[in-house]
Amino acid sequence: MTSSHPTAVVLMAYGTPRSREEILPYYTDIRRGRPPTDEALAELVARYEAIAPPGSDILSPLAARTEAQRDGLQAALDAIEPGRYEVVLGLKHAAPMIEDAVRDLVQRGFRRIVGLVLAPHYSSYSIGQYLGRVRAVAEPAGVEVVGVDSWATEPAFVEFLAEDLRARLDRMPADTKVLFTAHSLPQRIIDGGDPYPQELRATAQAVAERVGLAEWSQWAIAWQSAGRTPEPWLGPDILQVIDELADSEHHGDGERGLIVSACGFVADHLEVLYDLDIEAAARAAERGLRFDRTACVNDDPTVMAALARRVVALA
Repeated sequence: MTSSHPTAVVLMAYGTPRSREEILPYYTDIRRGRPPTDEALAELVARYEAIAPPGSDILSPLAARTEAQRDGLQAALDAIEPGRYEVVLGLKHAAPMIEDAVRDLVQRGFRRIVGLVLAPHYSSYSIGQYLGRVRAVAEPAGVEVVGVDSWATEPAFVEFLAEDLRARLDRMPADTKVLFTAHSLPQRIIDGGDPYPQELRATAQAVAERVGLAEWSQWAIAWQSAGRTPEPWLGPDILQVIDELADSEHHGDGERGLIVSACGFVADHLEVLYDLDIEAAARAAERGLRFDRTACVNDDPTVMAALARRVVALA
C-alpha cells in the first residue's frame, strides 16, 4: 500500500505484552511511568502465565487477535472500495503506539484519518482518550481526524452476542442468570457525567430483547477488572454479584446457572481469559453455580464488515 490512498484508518486497542520481558515496561506504561512493586509485577506475571498455552512463549492471544481484527477490517473495506483505505494499528500501551502510527501516516502524506477503537462503549476515559491522542499528533500537521465514538448498539454486534447467548442458554439450567459485563472505571469519571454505564446498558438491553430475557429476573449488569487504586471504582463487581446470586432465594431444587456476556470486550485477552474464565468461574463453582461465557467478537467477518461500513460513512 502507498500514501496515495486518500483515507487512513487508525484501528486502536489497549495492547498487550508479547513476552515475559515486555510485562514490566507494559505495566510501567499503564502506571504512567511508575514501575510496579515486585509483588504487583509477580502477580501480573502469574496471571499471564495462567492463560499462556503450555510450553509457549506467547503470553496472550490478544496481539494476534488484534492483528486479525485489523486484517479483517482491511478486507471488509477493500470489498467496499478497493485501494481507498489503509488500516493501521495504534495501541495505547504497547508498540505500535498510537502516536507513532499517526506520525508515520502524516509523514507518508495522508490528509484524512478515521479513528476506530476496538471497544464498543464510549467513555471519555477510554474512546475519548484514544481519539484525543490521534488528534494531538494529526491536527497540528493539518491532517483531518474523524472518529467512530460508539458502536454499542451496532446491529451486527448485538446479533453476534444474541446468537451465541441463545445457544448457550439452551445448554444451561432453566434457572440461569445472564450478566453483561465491561471493564470498570473510576467512579469519579462516572460522577462527572460520563455516559459509559448507559452505553453498556444499551448493549445489554438490545441483546436481552433479541433473546427474550426479562431484566433482573434473567439478566443484570456487573463490572469487572477494576484497577488496583485507592479510589472507588464503578460497581457492583462481578464477584460480588456472583455471591449475591448464590445467596439469593432459589425456587426449585434444580441446578442454577450463570452466563457472562462480556460485551465490553471484543477480543480474547487477560480480562476475559483470566478474570472471567479462571477467577469468576472458580467463584461460581465454589458457590454451586454452573458457569459459562459468551464468545468474543475477535475478527468475526460480519462484525468487521459492519465496522467497515461505519468507517465509510465517516470517510
